Amino acid sequence: MRKDSVVLEEGRLGDVGSLDDYPWFKERHRVFPAVFEGRNHRRILDVAAGAGCAAQRIHNGYPAQVICNEISPSALRLLRDMGLATVSFDLDDERASMPFADGSFDAVVSLVTIEHLLHPDHHLNEIRRVLSEDGFLYIAAPNYAAPEYVLPMLLSGRAVHNPLDSESRYEFYSHVRYFTYRTLLEVATSLGFVADTVYLALPGGSARFRALQRSSALKARTYRWARWLQFRLLPARLATEPILCLRRGDNGARGAVRKVVL
Repeated sequence: MRKDSVVLEEGRLGDVGSLDDYPWFKERHRVFPAVFEGRNHRRILDVAAGAGCAAQRIHNGYPAQVICNEISPSALRLLRDMGLATVSFDLDDERASMPFADGSFDAVVSLVTIEHLLHPDHHLNEIRRVLSEDGFLYIAAPNYAAPEYVLPMLLSGRAVHNPLDSESRYEFYSHVRYFTYRTLLEVATSLGFVADTVYLALPGGSARFRALQRSSALKARTYRWARWLQFRLLPARLATEPILCLRRGDNGARGAVRKVVL
């Protein structure tokens, strides 16, 4: 991964002492380990695990061994402080393989990582290699076809992420790929994955939603209801950050995608 991305991550994590201080807890983290359903994973790799938002929930609430990959020193510190097993290697080095044997894991979690990589195909190929024959990939990336991204850009004429805005400066400088739901699905299936399920996370436990609850319980309930209606009535390709669950399979194979709202 690019060194400037690591510098940006260090800048964000420098003052974070624990997850209690982490202001970027998202709904995508909250739905783990529920997204595993009845798949009985025994060994899970969380790549670019960050501060451990998803990994800690899996570790505390799911009977599997969890191994976390990171290269950010601050992220590694937070992960180790939580008692999580860590391994440090660069996901974006196309000349290097992940330091695991073929078929080492039942599941790989890759949350908002692929959009940071210069070599996304290498990333997906390596994930497929380390997955067992019946292994699963849980992957999420910002869906830039969602109305939350498209409409503000059309109305304001500004880029999706604004380098002068503190809320989106990190994304502007660290994102190098811009996926949509359909693009991510097509890329993954072209590289040997079969679509299984898409998970849509309702507002419920993110840092932003908890702040909204504190300011106005009515606004929070209205926002959650509006999201529920959107997820039920509209296709997943319009969701802001769907989590795709894919099985390891054959190149080009296509499966029916089941939609689950959590």
